[in-house]
Amino acid sequence: MTALDTAATDPLVTGFPFPFPEDRYRYSTNVEPAGGAVLTPAGQWGTAVVDIDVEYAAELAERREILARDPGRHAVLPHMRGAAWDTLLTLMQEMALAYPDQMALSRDPEQTGDARAWRWENRLLGVVQDFRYGDDATLPDEPLAYIASQVQEDIVLLDQRNDALWGDAGVVTFAADWSFGFDVGMSFLEIHGPVPRLRELGVITRAHEFLKRLQPHQPYRRTNWTLTIGRRLDVSTELYPEWGPDREMIQRVDDETFGRLVHLRVEVQHLIRLPESGAICFLIRTYLLPLDQLATVEPWRVRAATVIAELPEDMADYKGIIKYRDRAAAWLLAAGRQA
Repeated sequence: MTALDTAATDPLVTGFPFPFPEDRYRYSTNVEPAGGAVLTPAGQWGTAVVDIDVEYAAELAERREILARDPGRHAVLPHMRGAAWDTLLTLMQEMALAYPDQMALSRDPEQTGDARAWRWENRLLGVVQDFRYGDDATLPDEPLAYIASQVQEDIVLLDQRNDALWGDAGVVTFAADWSFGFDVGMSFLEIHGPVPRLRELGVITRAHEFLKRLQPHQPYRRTNWTLTIGRRLDVSTELYPEWGPDREMIQRVDDETFGRLVHLRVEVQHLIRLPESGAICFLIRTYLLPLDQLATVEPWRVRAATVIAELPEDMADYKGIIKYRDRAAAWLLAAGRQA
């Protein structure tokens, strides 16, 4: 079987959310209504707000290990307890709707007189959990931590007060060169302050205003991207001593190793106004595809090479790819000549 044949059947390729709709990339709000399928040359993505794929068990196990080492990746400020419960029920409803053969949410049949009594079933994990909405004692863990243990997405909850948004709760184990533990409690505008061009172009202000106008039951989504060396989900600033040196190492490897190790890293971010608390649930799902697999999809190879080569220096520097982005673009171009 050729590489192209393998790509055509590999779910990590067929479901990959390729992020470049055109030959240049600039920061933008780039939001669209969630829930519709996005067709690509390899397959499609986007039909579910909470996406479950072949990496489900492995990524949940990795999240457990990260939280055991660093409990600071999970935080819920006291006033966000209601939003945590709101998130739990909202995501359970999304999963039960998208995956009815594996997930089910129903009224607890043994507590029919209690409007807040529910039964959750996750057949992929062998979970059957009866709980009473709002009663922490009916769950084995804090509600945000509980639902984060069953989704591949990172979760950030934004409180809205004083005409601003604040990152006051979350479970973030797969951050791309940022620290949730550092950012928790900061405003949305403060969190995005270091990103070049956002303020000058007005992108961050427009995004802030858009989020404040979100309505319940009308989720939106957007994509973001960078390059990552190795299939490493956790490239948080806390672990920079572990992964930072890879940016030097990758410049010294041969071409075969380069194509295998350098990954296009894409985040699909869902934005949901929670119906009961009014908080905003910001889901971040991370997908990784090595360049040698990406190059088997010809339109992706050409487009990615063009975008990476054209990316302005300050943006490439902020994304942490400045040292090897020229080689990445050249590698993709050369992969076409070798095909």
